[in-house]
Amino acid sequence: MPLDRRAELGEFLRSRRARLRPEELGLPDYGGRRRVPGLRREELAQLAGVSVDHYVRLEQGRTLHFSEAVLDAVARALRLNDVERQHLYRLARPWSEGDRADAPQRVRPGLRRLLDSAADVPAYIVGRNTDVLAWNRLAAALITDFGALPPAQRNLARLVFLDEGMRSLYADWPEKTRDVAAYLRLDAGRHPDDPETAALLDELAASSAEFRKAWAEHQIKDKTHGRYVYRHPVVGELDLGFETLRFPDDPDQALIAHTVEDGSASQTALRLLASWAEETRPVS
Repeated sequence: MPLDRRAELGEFLRSRRARLRPEELGLPDYGGRRRVPGLRREELAQLAGVSVDHYVRLEQGRTLHFSEAVLDAVARALRLNDVERQHLYRLARPWSEGDRADAPQRVRPGLRRLLDSAADVPAYIVGRNTDVLAWNRLAAALITDFGALPPAQRNLARLVFLDEGMRSLYADWPEKTRDVAAYLRLDAGRHPDDPETAALLDELAASSAEFRKAWAEHQIKDKTHGRYVYRHPVVGELDLGFETLRFPDDPDQALIAHTVEDGSASQTALRLLASWAEETRPVS
């Protein structure tokens, strides 16, 4: 079923209240045992400068017609970062036709040529729902042979949570699961009525206890830059950074390119991986 925007809004706000403590925000703590961790609704409303009833209506999703000023005040009180703030706006505003994700995503030929020309850099393009839309040979050698998979299985979330090989590929697989779940939640917030998103979430929830655990954390995270340590079965450990580039004409597509420090052991391993990928390349 599609993402319930009102339920998602309430769970998101409650999770962000839970991570704050009164003493951190200069609020008096009158002692006693709290029934829930973090701030009470009354305390959050006080910090935001809105009435308790107004905030309760927001958290309960009774209406999706809140002013920008109210959302700004709540976001400041909850200490939301930019990604979380945008997520709040998407959930707390009325649905619009622009939220639809009906059209299939296609990668421009120029972008495919760009991927192929970056022969010494593992690079791939991710679309909605973490679908892998295009990749170069080195990305396939590093992560998995995407071309050998059925199109429906070329999906990072499915691979990370349902493919046993991913557990050994990532040195910190639990961190990777949290990152993917946080990115998928952000994507679901962009297109809450997308049936493909709903089907993917239902499949992962039914098949993976790790997904259910990561999803319950309600983390929101965009893919920007960072690093992962890979344990590749052929070349061993690679400590790789990554950078993400989004396209103005389709912000639902992102190009992820890995980087490596000059002179490092990981650079040597990456060169060995490129050689191995070339040697095992099918003869056309």
